[in-house]
Order: sequence, then structure tokens, then C-alpha cells
Amino acid sequence: MAALRKAESTAAHNYQMLKQSLEDQLSADNKDLAGEKNDKAAAEESKSTAEKDLSVTSAELAAAKSDLETASQNCKQVASDHAESVKAREEELNLIAEAKKILVDSTSGAASLLQVGSASGIRSGVDLARSEIVTQVKELAKKQHSTALSQLASRIATVMRYGSSVGEDPFVKVRGLISDMISKLEEQANSEANEKAYCDEETAKTGAKKSELDATIKKLSSKIDQAAARSSGLKDEVKGLQAELASLAKEQAGMDKMRQESHAEYTAAKAELSEALDGVRKATVLLRDYYGGASFVQAPAAPGQHSKAAGAGQSIIGILEVCEADFAKSLANEEMEESSRATAYEKNTQQNKIMKAQMAQDVKYKTQEHKSLDKTISELSSDRETSATELSAVLEYKDKLDARCIAKPETYEQRKQRREAEIAGLKEALATLENEVALVQHSTRSRHMRGSLRM
Repeated sequence: MAALRKAESTAAHNYQMLKQSLEDQLSADNKDLAGEKNDKAAAEESKSTAEKDLSVTSAELAAAKSDLETASQNCKQVASDHAESVKAREEELNLIAEAKKILVDSTSGAASLLQVGSASGIRSGVDLARSEIVTQVKELAKKQHSTALSQLASRIATVMRYGSSVGEDPFVKVRGLISDMISKLEEQANSEANEKAYCDEETAKTGAKKSELDATIKKLSSKIDQAAARSSGLKDEVKGLQAELASLAKEQAGMDKMRQESHAEYTAAKAELSEALDGVRKATVLLRDYYGGASFVQAPAAPGQHSKAAGAGQSIIGILEVCEADFAKSLANEEMEESSRATAYEKNTQQNKIMKAQMAQDVKYKTQEHKSLDKTISELSSDRETSATELSAVLEYKDKLDARCIAKPETYEQRKQRREAEIAGLKEALATLENEVALVQHSTRSRHMRGSLRM
């Protein structure tokens, strides 16, 4: 029976060990599975972030291509407009030169038609030129809605009216006024052309800078969101691990308490059983020694003499032997259970220590990682704030640039056409004035020649 009990105890112990081994393996497999799931989630998160970055980059590339195409078209348009403007100016100058030549050739033989015999004839020629020049400049000012040309017409009329009276040549003065106005208009045209080039260049630079800052802010925001999500997940994992550590500590404390109580119960039970077993054994030995010499076949007792109750003694010894066996069995069971409980306690305690160490390391590394991520988020947020501040400055500058270059009642093309029309009109008036001067001078020479012939 002792051998069977020992075999049964060994089998039970082996079963518990196998069960515990399988449970440990299951726990390790579950932990590996959880790790694989976390890695899969991290990979999916990285994939999502990469796809988001790809989308942003693709949009930026499309915008950059669109800006490049727009810039190319603008450059081509500006070059084409410049070429057309140069061609138009050359045609205009050639036309003016040809018109001037025609006027000079056609009026060179008209001296005989002028009445140059007196000063009144010269004055009438001057009046005719004055009227024509003033009228031409006034019509040009009215057509172009130019205050400067209106003032020029008034000044020409004043010079024509009072220039001769002070001994000055009115044509020279008027020619100077018109030439000065042409120079002024050409300077304004050049200034406006430079302003247009400046506006185009600054607008392109500002747009490119704005696109660059927008892309930078989007990229930083994406990185911040990714880091924040990862940091939040790590913090949740740390909280979960800390909760598991607290639960494990509580469980270990319960195991320690139960182990202490169980050991105390075993100690008390062992002491009681050992004491009882010793008492039974001593009593049995005493009875055996006393009844050991008696014959089991009792002869008739001699009258008047005491005899040992061998039968009753043997019964008592048998009962004591049964009690001894029961006490020995109970003591053996207590010792076996105590050994099993102690073994299970030590094994569970060792496993708890291992799990505690692993979770403590996980908490340490995950805490370090989420702190590093928080620092990275802070740095990225600072960079994004700097980029946002720079973008605000760029937008403010863009508003000022738009107010300077776009928000005007008259576009550059309209001002350019008006300026060219004013210059062309003034050149035409100047050509007319030159023809009139030549005509008056020719009349004066003819009068002097006729006076010499009379003499």
C-alpha cells in the first residue's frame, strides 16, 4: 500500500508538472501571439502613414508640375508680348519716319501758296500751327483720359500765345515741352515694366515658398500624428503592464499568505500527529511487553490468584496498531501534500518572478520609448510652429504684394497700351510741329528772297 501511495503521489506530481509545463507553454505562446499582433498593428500603422505621405507627396508633385506649367506659359506669354511690343514700336517708329518724310516732301513746294509778304502772314502761320498742335494734344488727352496731357495742352497754348511777345521762339519751347513729356512717359513705361517684372518674380517666389511651407507643415503634422498615436499606444500598454504587475504582486501576496497559513496548519497537524503516533507506539510497546509472555491459550486460573487478561490485551494492542497505521498514514499524507504545495508554490513564485522581471523591462523600455516620442513630438511641434509663423509672414507679404501688383483698377497691359498711345500721339504732334516749323521757316526765307529781288 505504501508503494501504491508513493506511485500515486509520484503520478499526481508528474501530472501537475506536465500540466504546469503545458500552461507555461500556452502562456508563452499567447505572449508571442500578442507580440506578433502588436508588430502587425505597428506595421499596418506604418503602412498607413507611408500611404498618407505618398498621397501628400503625389499632391505636391502634381501642384509643382501645375506651377511649372503655369510659369512656363507665363514666360512664353511675356516673351511673346515683349516681342510683339518691340515689333509694334519699330513699326510705329518706321511709320512716323515715313509720315514725316511724306510731309516734308509734300510741303516743300508749297511755299508759293503762303502769304509771307508781311509779319501778319508769319503770325497767321504760327497761329495755325498753334491751333493744330493744341487741338491734337487736347484730343489725345481726352481720348486717353490723361490729366498730364491736358495740362501739357494748356501750357502749349500759353507758350504759343505769349512766347513770341517776349522774344522767344515758341516752336522751340513747345518742342521742348513735348519732348520732355515723351521722355517722362517713356520713363514711366520703363518703370511700370520693371514693376511688372518685379511683381511677376516676387509673386512666383512667394507662391513657391507658400507651397513649400504648406507641404512642410503637412508632413510635420503627419509625423506628429503618427508619433502621438504611437506614444498614446505605448502609454496604454505601460498602464496595462503596471496593472498586471499590481495584480501579479497582489496574487503573489495572496500565495504567500496562503503558503504561510498552509505551512502553519501543516506544522500544527504534524506536531499533533507525531505526538499521537509516538503515544500510540509507546502504549503498544508497553502492552506488548506486558502481554508478550502470556499464553494465548489460557488455562483455568488457579483459585485465588490474579492472571493476565491476554485476550483483552491483544484486542487493545490491535486497536492501537490500527490507530498507529491511521496516524502514520495521515502524517504521510500531510507530508506529501505539504511537499506538493511547497513545490507548486516555489514554481509559481519563480514564474511570477520571471513574469515580473519581463513586464518590468517592458515597462522600462516602453516608458523610455514614449518619452522619446513625446520629446520628438515637442521638437516637431516647435518646427511646425516655426513653419506656421513663417507661412503667416509669407501670406502677409503676399497680401501686400497682391495689393501692390493685382488690386489696381487698371492692369499693366491697359496702362502699357495707354502709355504707348500717349507717346505715339505726342510724337505725332511733335512731327506735326516740326513740319509747321519747317513750313514757316521756308515762308520766311522766301519772303527775304523776294525782298532782295525787289531791291
